[in-house]
Amino acid sequence: MTRSFPSRSALRDFLESESAGGMLLIFAAILAMIVANSPLATLYHDAIHAVSGPVLTEKLGPMTVHLWINDGLMAIFFLLVGLEIKREFVDGRLASWDRRRLPFIAAAAGMAVPAAIYMAFAGSEPGLAQGWAIPAATDIAFAMGVLALLGRRAPTSLKLFLVTVAIVDDMGAVAIIALFYTAKINLVALGAAAAILAAMLAMNRSGVKSLPLYLTMFALLWYAMLLSGVHATIAGVLAAMAIPFERTPGAPDSRTSPLHRLEHGLHPWVAFAIVPLFGFANAGVDVRGLGVDQIFAPLPLGIAAGLFLGKQIGIFGSVWLSVKLGIAGKLRGATWLQVYGVAMLCGIGFTMSLFIGGLAFPGEALLVEEAKIGILTGSLVAALAGFAVLRFAPLHPRHDAIENESDAEIAADGDVRDTSEGHG
Repeated sequence: MTRSFPSRSALRDFLESESAGGMLLIFAAILAMIVANSPLATLYHDAIHAVSGPVLTEKLGPMTVHLWINDGLMAIFFLLVGLEIKREFVDGRLASWDRRRLPFIAAAAGMAVPAAIYMAFAGSEPGLAQGWAIPAATDIAFAMGVLALLGRRAPTSLKLFLVTVAIVDDMGAVAIIALFYTAKINLVALGAAAAILAAMLAMNRSGVKSLPLYLTMFALLWYAMLLSGVHATIAGVLAAMAIPFERTPGAPDSRTSPLHRLEHGLHPWVAFAIVPLFGFANAGVDVRGLGVDQIFAPLPLGIAAGLFLGKQIGIFGSVWLSVKLGIAGKLRGATWLQVYGVAMLCGIGFTMSLFIGGLAFPGEALLVEEAKIGILTGSLVAALAGFAVLRFAPLHPRHDAIENESDAEIAADGDVRDTSEGHG
């Protein structure tokens, strides 16, 4: 008997859970900062790094609470990311090249420009060049949480644009992690991972739809990836590609589609537990006694500048050029000032940036802490500036009418069919 869920789209669930989960993530990050700068700081750090499991791989040593969160629970986060990517490419807003064009251009520019700005500030410093990818990521939950605070002032087209850019951005982040932040490869373990993935794909082609079986194989794939030297969280995205999917164009999600069922099942756990827990475990930076020279050191300054300046320049600039050159249409119901505000919000790198920061400087606690300072500073400034722009930006003349149409389209078929206003 299949597990039931409401007859509506994963898109509506995504927008609602990401918005609410984003606000919870904001709270978790603030709480971590408060605790890390209070008399409870020692207890906080001892609890996070407490040994809580066996030695799964000699590279990591005994498993700690922090490792279980970053290498274990975040694999589930990446599994959900993979499910969203697959759904959007097969049956969603990225199913055609016309729809992929603008998010791909914006995401590519929104990763390249921050990386270039980071390298300009910190690339020449010994040992810092490997942090180039830290400001390249966008935190969809955090950004959606800020958008949620604006209520209906934020056009639906902007929310969908942010979601699609973030999904493409996540694809880029996953590729970066796999290619640039992978330790020495264990070919035997990597071969085992490839065999497990091949078995999962064969199960899919054979019509197997048992989610417990796929999740068991996912656990095995995660362990093989952990041993291989490729970061274990990549197993989540790879496993998602093997989960069977039933297309439902113009209709709510299928109750019998394993991908839809798993996506609906994972959303609340990821949005309300895993991501906030990750934020709490990684955002606790002790800033007591922190001097101006440390805040403006090359590493934190490069990251903060990359997030705040790089994202808005890369994303807004690429969208503006794409529209002016006739490559894509302007977002429906959104003014240019609102598009600029959302480009600013894309500078909230938080979750993925913290994750990449830990990979970029393994075993170098001081650099990881400096990276966190840059991430938190850049993300905070981007969030406040983006919110201010969107809060006070004049609305589109047809804002209310277009929002009512968008609500009806999402309720009817889980998507907004046309989010642009034509070329030019």
